[in-house]
Amino acid sequence: MGPAATTRGLPWMLQALLAAVAGAAQAASLAWPGSGAPLWWLQGLSMAVLAWLVSPGVAGRPAWRRGAVLGWLFATAWLVGTFWWLFISMHTYGGLAAPLAVAAVLGLALFLGSYYAVALGLFCHLAPVHRAGVAITFAALWLLAELARGTLWTGFPWGAGGYAHVDGPLAVFARYVGVYGVGAMAALLAMLAVQARRRDLRNGWAWALVLALAACWGGAAAQRFCAVELCHTPAQPRPPALSLELLQGNIPQDEKFQPGSGVPVALQWYAEALRNAQAQLVVAPETAIPLLPQQLLPGYLEGLQQRYAGGEQAALLGIPLGDEVQGYTNSVLGLGPAAAAAPYRYDKHHLVPFGEFVPPFFKWFTALMNIPLGDFNRGAVGQPSFAWAGQRIAPNICYEDLFGEELGARFIDPAQAPTVLVNLSNIGWFGDTVAIDQHLQISRMRSLELERPMVRATNTGATAVIDHRGQVTHQLARATRGVLRAEVQGRGLDARTGWQITPYAWWVSRWGLAPLWLAAGLAAAGAALAARRRTARGN
Repeated sequence: MGPAATTRGLPWMLQALLAAVAGAAQAASLAWPGSGAPLWWLQGLSMAVLAWLVSPGVAGRPAWRRGAVLGWLFATAWLVGTFWWLFISMHTYGGLAAPLAVAAVLGLALFLGSYYAVALGLFCHLAPVHRAGVAITFAALWLLAELARGTLWTGFPWGAGGYAHVDGPLAVFARYVGVYGVGAMAALLAMLAVQARRRDLRNGWAWALVLALAACWGGAAAQRFCAVELCHTPAQPRPPALSLELLQGNIPQDEKFQPGSGVPVALQWYAEALRNAQAQLVVAPETAIPLLPQQLLPGYLEGLQQRYAGGEQAALLGIPLGDEVQGYTNSVLGLGPAAAAAPYRYDKHHLVPFGEFVPPFFKWFTALMNIPLGDFNRGAVGQPSFAWAGQRIAPNICYEDLFGEELGARFIDPAQAPTVLVNLSNIGWFGDTVAIDQHLQISRMRSLELERPMVRATNTGATAVIDHRGQVTHQLARATRGVLRAEVQGRGLDARTGWQITPYAWWVSRWGLAPLWLAAGLAAAGAALAARRRTARGN
């Protein structure tokens, strides 16, 4: 099929433009610029446009090469529109020349977009005949591309399509299939909608399909409501809510690690806030203390530890730990009465490429930037929770909350599963941008998947409390210095009460994402086998 050829009468250049515009719309659906609100309907619409461009039609589907290009254009526009703010971290704060920073963002989007190019190319090559097969194959290959982006080369799943649905009808399925499953369901429905015909309204099977989908949604919604609100209400009264003080220092990123400006401000402000806190749990964000303990003035850290050694208060504090011999970690230090005898420490497991570790063969790239503390050691998956006030509090640092399968590893034993999740972040690297809103939606999805509240303490935003239903109950104004005072009610405090972990937490804690890989792979393999049989019959 040459460049001048058309599909459904559309010139090739118009198809390419539609794919790019639809990809940009998908980016906007994750957190609409200005409001930060996710728009599930816009994500569905963007997927429907992509599905229409590659679906069978009167003039036939595009050749596999054209399908791959359309998928690549869609994904590249979507990904650039999603994480364009990486430019700020590399250029404004990292000192990388602007052209190189632009090239790096575009290169990353093109590389990650190649997964979707392969998926759409395969879809067009397999060319399922039946409409149900078309939709299932499209959703399966889309899911494989999302899984590949989220896991290969340490994974970078920021902006997965499912995040747009935290407030939509598909949110009820998060407790069963997680964000990737929700994204696959959106792809399935988009292709089904594209293939719908007016005459289908007269067919009984079409109405049966609609009723089946409605029944699935209604059953999932009812079961979620039952699990969250009714069926697992404990016979005994719930423990009182945990009072919180979440600290947001708003230290400018270009000053944060400067000894003559940001460092003394951070040390003074956080020390005061920690000393004056009245809540049961106080949380300071990622690298709130921007120096190693041995670099602090004598008595600084010891004074904070003594402050929380007795009484009814505890604190979680973001601080780098380690030394030149053993290596460094991006860590959370737990301060409290129990920690005086047995110090609590959480070390970040999932590190950020180029920001917290240097991938092989890329030393030259990081040498072009001025990013401090850029090569950390990894902590283990499933580290113990911080036990305090009858709660099991599970910290995670910055973009670790993108990886629900890793947070879910802590749910292997329901009796010891976390009751509250705590995210300590510093999104100051990306300025006052939509990155803050996108990260908030990511945390909300984790609450939906695991049905646990998520407490967020950040340097610049979004410092917030999210309940076990994924709803933001308290939030501090972004880009301000202040303390968010709130309460949080832990969930699943005791296995005897009847509160259960979600189906997603159950299977992901045992097998990770393998069930999704298997389901998508089997569906794609079935489509490939059917295509081979058609080819054999044709010969």
